[in-house]
Amino acid sequence: MEFNDFKVLLVDDEQDVLDFMKYNLEKEGFWVYTASNGMEGIAMAQKIKPHIIVLDLMMPKMDGISTCRELRSMDEFKKTLIAFLTARDEDYSQIAGFEVGADDYITKPIKPKVLVSRIKALMRRLETSETPPVIKVGNLEINRERYTVTCKGEELTLPRKEFELLSLLVSKPGRVFKREEILSRVWGNETIVGDRTIDVHIRKLREKLGEDCIKTIKGIGYKFDA
Repeated sequence: MEFNDFKVLLVDDEQDVLDFMKYNLEKEGFWVYTASNGMEGIAMAQKIKPHIIVLDLMMPKMDGISTCRELRSMDEFKKTLIAFLTARDEDYSQIAGFEVGADDYITKPIKPKVLVSRIKALMRRLETSETPPVIKVGNLEINRERYTVTCKGEELTLPRKEFELLSLLVSKPGRVFKREEILSRVWGNETIVGDRTIDVHIRKLREKLGEDCIKTIKGIGYKFDA
């Protein structure tokens, strides 16, 4: 799933906070929707079916805890990722949030890079949960639970980043993954790597696989062809 396929619903009663979060997430390519209270948030969620919902804890009409509890009671939102956004960092409020089904907790004030990083981390968690533990494509078999790769019946030894890069490409055969997306999803936003990092890992994977199944799309990125 690319960022521009990924819908985020922000629910907060402070318009300046909504504007701040919406602006920074849209810059990264996310589809962003907003609501100003819990009741509006639930109605919007039912309409757009977001992948992630960010709820302010303290809101009028319906607070974040009640909103989360109501969402989790609906079958369509049992697996939707929900994060609380709040200026309160007391232990009891975090415990209350997790007890009603929250997946993460983000404390205000929050910096733009941190906000984007947390949302992308939740996105990766969602995609990992949707990816089957064993992927079989052509002569290749990847076991994500055991961290093993078998090619033509022979087990390969791959360092973690090579394994994650290969798993990403194989998860969607034929789809072109842009370099920026690969860096974000394999190395993360907090890690500074050189421009040639991906190229080096791709070269090593090609050598170990012994097949020209990883294609370079010049100026864009890479894709896996069985």
